[in-house]
Amino acid sequence: MQRYKVTKQLGDGTYGSVLKAVNKQTGEVVAIKKMKRKFYSWEECLALREASRCCSADVRSLRKLHHPCIVQLKEVIRENDELFFVFEYMDCNLYQMVKDRDKYYAESRVRNWTYQILQGLAFMHKQGYFHRDMKPENLLVHRDTVKIADFGLAREVKSRPPYTDYVSTRWYRAPEVLLRSPHYGAPIDLFAVGAIMAELYTLRPLFPGSSEVG
Repeated sequence: MQRYKVTKQLGDGTYGSVLKAVNKQTGEVVAIKKMKRKFYSWEECLALREASRCCSADVRSLRKLHHPCIVQLKEVIRENDELFFVFEYMDCNLYQMVKDRDKYYAESRVRNWTYQILQGLAFMHKQGYFHRDMKPENLLVHRDTVKIADFGLAREVKSRPPYTDYVSTRWYRAPEVLLRSPHYGAPIDLFAVGAIMAELYTLRPLFPGSSEVG
């Protein structure tokens, strides 16, 4: 971590905090996720699972997801039994762009964003993973580029159900998940994208509410 200078904290969650930093050698701005739990060996890191809230697939699998529409994991650092994930830096997320806006986005812009999201998902599904937590907060933006982030609930397509029904924010859950079916797959990501696209057009959630049934 000595080659990075932390400039500010971007967020703090149950499993880790997100820091904005600069590479001292190159000047590149990055986002660093610092895990709160300790890791006493690389074996622990490579077996990292859902409890870490970073990725349910192991770290080696996540590093295979290189695509222009998926946030790039640049490196993994273990130092003094602390684990850091270094990602490319993005300016904000779609939720931040929508929440206080009162003027509709141009259709061409929404279509462009949606296209990029679907391109990222198509690649992810082809590589054998589905996200399970598609929502505006997990879609990061830099200028007109949108990238998928946060693979904390991702699963391998070839993995066998039953799966947990604790996936995604309620507003973006597919019907089969709302009905608590343990048998679902990659199509739940597409349902969520449809709900997100509608929200980008209307500036309001398609299925808001605190109940799963009404």
